[in-house]
Amino acid sequence: MPKQIWPDDLAARYRAKGYWRGEAFGDFLRARAADHPDRLAVVDAENRWTYADLLARAESAAGGYLALGLQPGDRVIVQIPNIAAFFPAVFGLFLAGLVPVYALPAHRQTELIHFARRSGAKAMVIADRHEGFDYRPLADLVRAEVPAIAHVIVIGDAGDHIPFDSLRPGPALPAVDPSAVAFLQISGGSTGLSKLIPRTHDDYIYSFRESARICGLTGDSVYLAALPVAHNFPMSSPGVFGALYAGARVVMAPNPAAETAFSLIAREGVTITGVVPPLALLWMQAAAKTPHDLSTLQVLQVGGAKFIPEAAARVRPTLGCTLQQVFGMAEGLVNYTRLDDPEEIIVTTQGRPISPDDEVLILDDTGDPVPEGEPGHLLTRGPYTIRAYHDDPSANARSFTPDGFYRTGDIVKRLPGGYLVVQGRAGDHINRAGEKISAEEIEDHLLAHPAVFDAAVVSIPDEFLGERTCAFVIAAEGTSPRAPELKAFMRGRGVADFKVPDQIVFVPEFQTTAVGKISRNGLRAELRSRYLKETA
Repeated sequence: MPKQIWPDDLAARYRAKGYWRGEAFGDFLRARAADHPDRLAVVDAENRWTYADLLARAESAAGGYLALGLQPGDRVIVQIPNIAAFFPAVFGLFLAGLVPVYALPAHRQTELIHFARRSGAKAMVIADRHEGFDYRPLADLVRAEVPAIAHVIVIGDAGDHIPFDSLRPGPALPAVDPSAVAFLQISGGSTGLSKLIPRTHDDYIYSFRESARICGLTGDSVYLAALPVAHNFPMSSPGVFGALYAGARVVMAPNPAAETAFSLIAREGVTITGVVPPLALLWMQAAAKTPHDLSTLQVLQVGGAKFIPEAAARVRPTLGCTLQQVFGMAEGLVNYTRLDDPEEIIVTTQGRPISPDDEVLILDDTGDPVPEGEPGHLLTRGPYTIRAYHDDPSANARSFTPDGFYRTGDIVKRLPGGYLVVQGRAGDHINRAGEKISAEEIEDHLLAHPAVFDAAVVSIPDEFLGERTCAFVIAAEGTSPRAPELKAFMRGRGVADFKVPDQIVFVPEFQTTAVGKISRNGLRAELRSRYLKETA
């Protein structure tokens, strides 16, 4: 499989500065198991595995994969929910020199066939069931469309497939090149089928190793994986891999509901976890009534989308812990507010980059740099930002500059000290009669109203204005706001009239993506598919 190529001068710099240490995933797991064999590594509803347990299970899986005839470099689709078995499954692949292709539990036939064909996958590792869905017939459908998939390995009841628990040590495990691609992750883009993101052992381990340091992880930390663990945020920011690198304990939540998470926080003494903004709002709402003791929780990370300042300011008084904002992408660049930052920085920004060698450009529509504090398009390159997608020349031409900068698609402002304030996605800026409006700015104003629990703003094509704004609003519990009331509230905050939503639609919940982010495309589709009564 081709390596991710950084120019020789940059690669030499990254090695000289100690970012890339020539360490593979299997190396660090072996080191932790040697240092702390009896320390708890992974916990779920049924299992409590030490580092020694985890390594033994991973080495058995690795030998079993190779005994099936898989060869180092082969790609293997992994579709496993938040269960402890995720770790021996994927570390087994790493130890065997195989390349996981991460799919989320919510993915179905269309996405999986795309991943299998684009990656050239030779096998699948899946769970039998999750939340009432049987993944084995789904794997059969994928295999029928992609005959190159020779094996389906199942955690749980395998049926006609290969039981994961039957994998046993076999051939000697290969040496793994740390500069080689470790896995393929899926892009979080909102258009078309996901692109595949190749991450090397060197670059990804640097990302979560430094993240673990920034986030204060130690061997005494307990990380709760509340979001789907195959997603980049709960995997590496610092996520489950950062926690294991630090010798900490990972607790797997089967779902992110407040009751589930709060009971695990209380039972396991969770110190840090990460959620997306809609989930943070639900947790804060539930915290007032929970019987569970949340006092061990020190840090709530919020990422995946911008966390509106009005909501961010409620985390500390509501949950009694520090908020840490996280802004990043599976392609690379990750930003954090630091734990000792002033509260104003924590509440109003999305942090600053991990690395001194993260190069950040903020450009206007013509490609020229904008003044500090002005919004522009974010481009980046660095020691853990990819240089190309896997086998996707057209996407690479769109997404990367000739000198290796990744066009993120985000609109941001940069403040003194390098802190970024996310304004939204380039596609989420609404052009209303020539006036460019940030959807997130409108959402921020709406969330300041006490009767608004959450808000999401999208554009609607308009014959006269080009685009107009529609705000979807979830009312706070026990309230019944009306559209004219919210519009008047916004005007009372001194907002330009063209920023007041043209239309407000009240809904009980938002459509979300597989990771729990608000799906703006889904909201637009809802507008197209249902009859909307004008609320203005």
